[in-house]
Amino acid sequence: MDNTDVQSIITTFEDAADLLEKVGILPLATLIPEHPSLNGVTKTENWHSDTELDPWKWRVKFPGEGLAGYGKFIKKKAVLVSREWFPAYVTAAGSSLPLEERYNNGLASREALKLLQIIREEQGIETRKLRADAGMKAKENKTTFDNAVNELQGALEIVISGVKPRLNALGEQNGWNSTSFETAAHWMEENGITPFKGNREEAIQWLHSRMAEVWTPSAIAWMNKTMSW
Repeated sequence: MDNTDVQSIITTFEDAADLLEKVGILPLATLIPEHPSLNGVTKTENWHSDTELDPWKWRVKFPGEGLAGYGKFIKKKAVLVSREWFPAYVTAAGSSLPLEERYNNGLASREALKLLQIIREEQGIETRKLRADAGMKAKENKTTFDNAVNELQGALEIVISGVKPRLNALGEQNGWNSTSFETAAHWMEENGITPFKGNREEAIQWLHSRMAEVWTPSAIAWMNKTMSW
């Protein structure tokens, strides 16, 4: 499927869910060649409209309803992966080694390990509290924090599970909402999603069989190169 195959503009969450179920992986913005993205199939004026038609709100409704894993999974870009494809994607794109072991082997950063340990203890923790608990609240630590969060998402250790409103001392909403994180394993368990039964090669083969049904050869080739499949 390429963008020209999606002639009708999507205006409802249900239609977006149907598209995601069909294509398996749906980036928020244009990313995969000859493949739809959420912003490519929706109306520009609906974004950030804070209505039911707002695709920006849908991005966290998907994981909230257990319909898709959401996070910066590919090239540090935000992507939705359908609940059917997500277990295989985690196995194919993640690591079979625990992060602690990868850290000991010099394959993961100390900051990523620290954040993951905090998230494991408080599933659904929001960004500001995570930064504070990790001792990265200072302005000069923001890049280090962002890099560690992106590292964890890219390794499929964590997902974005939703957003939480920023409240003032009176309990009133004040400022931008804050992203919440939980481990991919916890999100799957909470939503009744069974881990993939097989190794990395089998997971890649499973994904390839699904992609072949709906993706263009160019989209599949790009994914294979990008993900080293």
